[in-house]
Amino acid sequence: MTRCNRPTRTEKAHRLGYKAKQGYSIVRIGVRRGGRKRQNHRGMVFGKPKHQGINHLKFQRNLQSVGEEKVGRKYSNLRVLNSYWINQDATMKYYEIILVDPSHTKIRRDPRINWIVNPVHKHRECRGLTSAGRKARGLRKKGHRANNIIGGSHRAAWLRRNTMKMKRKH
Repeated sequence: MTRCNRPTRTEKAHRLGYKAKQGYSIVRIGVRRGGRKRQNHRGMVFGKPKHQGINHLKFQRNLQSVGEEKVGRKYSNLRVLNSYWINQDATMKYYEIILVDPSHTKIRRDPRINWIVNPVHKHRECRGLTSAGRKARGLRKKGHRANNIIGGSHRAAWLRRNTMKMKRKH
């Protein structure tokens, strides 16, 4: 995890909201590739065979959002705006994360970015609100393809449709 003076892919960073001015910073991070091995002592699962898998399991979120979360925890006074891929090899994927300083005067006075100053945007990356996080949640859809995720998620849509609502007198 290293701070960068300027983005490696300037055109991509500017498309994602980066500005070359005070209050913005770039951090490069590497995330180890591969699936997620289940943490079981000696690989023993005391249950049905369906749940006895240890090795061939995948993490629910993508590596990009994992990288965003790691950076957000390290630079906890900054807000994660967005991120983009820069490189990869056999063992690592490398991303650059765009961070914004919510306490900086230049950020607080700029009407295009000062929405991120509100406390509701603290640790967006940990709650799946960045672009990579929304992709992991399956929210990159619009129109009739998004019928399954009305209400925020597949489960929320199912629950709303399958809950009986009765009118009653008070």
